[in-house]
Amino acid sequence: MIKNLRWKIITIVIVLVGFFAIGIYPILAQRYGLPIPGWLAAKQLKLGLDLQGGVHLVLRVHTGDALRTFSTTSSDQLRETLQTAGVTVGSITVAGENTFTIDGVPGDRDAEFRRAADDQLSASFDRSSAPGGSYAFTLKKDVESDMREQTVVQALETIDRRVNALGVAEPNISRYGQTNDQIMVELPGVTEVERAKDIIGKMALLELKIVEGGPAPTQEALLQAHGGQVPAEMEVVSGAAGAQAGTEFYLVRKIAAVTGGDLRGASATIDENNRPAVRFLLTGEGARKFGKVTGENINRLLAIILDGRVQSAPRIEGRITDEGRITGSFTSDEVNDLSLVLRSGALPASMSYLEQETIGPSLGADSVRAGVLASMMGLALVIVFMLSYYKLSGVNAVVAMIFNLVILIGFMAYFGAAMTLPGIAGFILTMGMGVDSNVLIFERIKEELAAQRGARAAVNASFSRVFLTLLDTHVASLIAAAFLFQFGTGPIRGFALTLTIGLLTNLFTSIFVSKTLFELVLNNRPAASKTISI
Repeated sequence: MIKNLRWKIITIVIVLVGFFAIGIYPILAQRYGLPIPGWLAAKQLKLGLDLQGGVHLVLRVHTGDALRTFSTTSSDQLRETLQTAGVTVGSITVAGENTFTIDGVPGDRDAEFRRAADDQLSASFDRSSAPGGSYAFTLKKDVESDMREQTVVQALETIDRRVNALGVAEPNISRYGQTNDQIMVELPGVTEVERAKDIIGKMALLELKIVEGGPAPTQEALLQAHGGQVPAEMEVVSGAAGAQAGTEFYLVRKIAAVTGGDLRGASATIDENNRPAVRFLLTGEGARKFGKVTGENINRLLAIILDGRVQSAPRIEGRITDEGRITGSFTSDEVNDLSLVLRSGALPASMSYLEQETIGPSLGADSVRAGVLASMMGLALVIVFMLSYYKLSGVNAVVAMIFNLVILIGFMAYFGAAMTLPGIAGFILTMGMGVDSNVLIFERIKEELAAQRGARAAVNASFSRVFLTLLDTHVASLIAAAFLFQFGTGPIRGFALTLTIGLLTNLFTSIFVSKTLFELVLNNRPAASKTISI
C-alpha cells in the first residue's frame, strides 16, 4: 500500500461512522423504530420554527417606563442632595415620563438650589423656571432618544439570554416593525406558550430596602405615625401576609440599597422550612453596599421586593455581604423560572404582546418532504452528470459528496443546530460546492494526463496545485457567511451556519477523502500507468 494509505482509510471510516451515528441514525431510528440510547436520541437534528412549528410573538417595549424611572430616580437623588445641603423645598412631582417639577424653593436659597441642580442634572435635563420658586426639569431630546434606543437594545439582549436559558434551539429574536420599539421572538418547538411568555415578559426588578414602617394590615394604619401622609422620600409597597390570608403594607425608602443590577447569579434552593426558595449572589460592589446597609440596620426588617411587591421581609440578625435568599409561597417551577429571569437580568421596561401566533407542524412536514425531495432529485441529477462526464472518476466525486452531506448533518446534530428552510437551501448549495471542487480537481488531472504525466503524478500534482485555489474560494465564502451570521436574523443565520459547516466539511472531503479514493484505486496499478478513467 502507498505510505499512510491504511491510516487514511481508517480515519475516513471512523469519521464517517461517527457522524453517521450522530446525524443520520437517530433520524432512521425515530422513523423505523430502531433501538437507540437516550443520549444519542437527544442529539437528533432539530428543526426550526418553519419546519417543526412553534410560537411567533411580537412585543412592544414601553420605553416610556424607563424614562419615567430615570426621571423619578433623578428627582429622588436631587431631593436627598438638597436635604443634605439644608435646602427645604415644597414638593417634587414627576409630571410625566420625561419631566418632573419642584415647587416652593425658598428665595434666599435659590442660588444654592440652582447650583445643586445644575451639578447633578445639567448633563441630562433642561431646567426652566416659573414664578413662586417653581422649576421644571425636562429630559433633553438627545438623551431621551438615546435612552429609548438603549431600552429596546437592553430588552432585546435580556430576552435573548432568557430564551437561551430556556434551551430553545435556533430562536429568532430581532427588532421588528417601523416604530423601533417592537421585538419579534420566534421559538421553534415550544409548546408551553404561557410559561414562555411569562419568562420573556417578566420584568424581574429586584430591590432590597430597609423597612421604615410596618408591616400593617392596611395602608391607613401604616401611615398613622406620619399624619396619614407618605413621606416624600418614601413609598408604600404591599406583600402577602405570610401564612395568613390577605395583604400587608410596608413603608420603605424609594431608593433601594441593593438592586438586581448588583446580582451575579441566582439559583433554586430550599429555606429552613424545606420550601422552595431562590438564593442570589451579589457582585463585589453589591456585597459592599449590602454589607454596609445590613451592618447599620441590625434587628430591623429588610424588604425583598420583586416587581414592586414584597416577597418576604426577614429580620436582619447580623451583617450580610455577598448572598441572600428570597422566600415566599413559591412552587418548584416558579422558583426555577424566577432564578432564570434573575440570572438573565431585569427588563428595563414593561412590555405588551402585540401578536401571538402558534404555528403547527403540518406546514413544516410538507416543507421537510419538499426539501428532501429536492435534495434527492438534485443529488440524482448530479450523480448522473458526474458518471456520464467523468466516467469512473465520477464515482469518486459522488462518494465524496455523500460523505460531505453525512458529516454536515452530523456536525449540525452534535452542536444542536436547527435545520430551517434557509438551512435546506444552504444544504443544497453545499452539494453544488462539493461537486464544483471535484470538477476543478478532475479538470486539472485531465490537463496533467494530456501533458503525458503518469496517473499517480497527475493526481498528486492536481491536488497539490488546486488546494490553494479551493482554500482561497472557501475562505472567501466563509468570510461572507460570517457576516451573514453576525448581522442576519434567525433564518439568515440558519443559512449561514449550514453554509459554514458545509464549507469546512467540503474541504475535508474534496481534498482528503477524494485523494485517498484515487490513491486506493491507483495502489493496485503499475507505477508507470498513464491512464485513469476520467
